[in-house]
Amino acid sequence: MHVAGSTPEETRTPDAGVRTSLSTRAREAVRQRIVDRRYPMGARLVEREIAEELHMSRVPVREALRALVAEGLLELLPHSGVRVRRLERADVHHLYEVWEPLAVQASRLAARRVARAEDGPDGVAALAALLERAERAAAADEGEREVAAHTAFHEQIVTLGGNPLLARTMEQLSWQLQLLFGLHEEPDHMRSQHTEMYRHIAAGDEESAAAATLLHVRDSRTVALRSLFG
Repeated sequence: MHVAGSTPEETRTPDAGVRTSLSTRAREAVRQRIVDRRYPMGARLVEREIAEELHMSRVPVREALRALVAEGLLELLPHSGVRVRRLERADVHHLYEVWEPLAVQASRLAARRVARAEDGPDGVAALAALLERAERAAAADEGEREVAAHTAFHEQIVTLGGNPLLARTMEQLSWQLQLLFGLHEEPDHMRSQHTEMYRHIAAGDEESAAAATLLHVRDSRTVALRSLFG
């Protein structure tokens, strides 16, 4: 029986796998719109409007929004609904306080595994390819593609490190970092820092890789704070 005011998809009991798939699709779509700023910081998101935009019912959209609140990209409004999270100065500090030691350790572990030949050449080659992709995007002035490539570069370092617990922890930060990276243009000297990080990791030099990463993350924090808050 169809209930007034609802769609057939909402009133029947859906297969759990189908609903999960729809929820995942909705989460990915909304997440991408936040990261590329089609949904700007502070924007209120209306469940019904997003469902119409994505051509699906409100149930998977509701689940997606809840998941994005948990990821830190959305925040609950006092009475009802959600909005895209505004990054305050304290939020940026907190994010970098967590990311810095994890990023440094990831580079150290990646270089260690390269030195011990615990990872094949494909891992290092993938890192080089992402660096080249970011450089091509920068040369073409394609900011979104450059941000995506830089984020993937850092994620590939984590993958090279071979520590699944570190990977799961970093995954929780990934989209917040990508959102932050997309809010400002990366200076040339920070692009060159990626090259230094790659060079030390590919050489299997743990401590130089860690030092280059520490410098990069701290410079990134300075640039982000200056760009967002003056």
